[in-house]
Amino acid sequence: MIKNKLSEIMGIRRMNMAEVARLAGLTHVTVFRIYHNKTKTIELETLDKLCNALNCRIQDIFEHFPSQN
Repeated sequence: MIKNKLSEIMGIRRMNMAEVARLAGLTHVTVFRIYHNKTKTIELETLDKLCNALNCRIQDIFEHFPSQN
């Protein structure tokens, strides 16, 4: 399972979606979909832009938990 922590990191930095979208060069819709877990795939370029805008690493935004079978 992948936990999306974008809302947490944005909250810590007191940033809203419009600001992140502007800094990352992404559309508001893209940030909205990631923020609300409404997307099944994310391009590497999008992750790179988010990390640059938030000055963080991928693992700061997403966390992996092994699946329990």
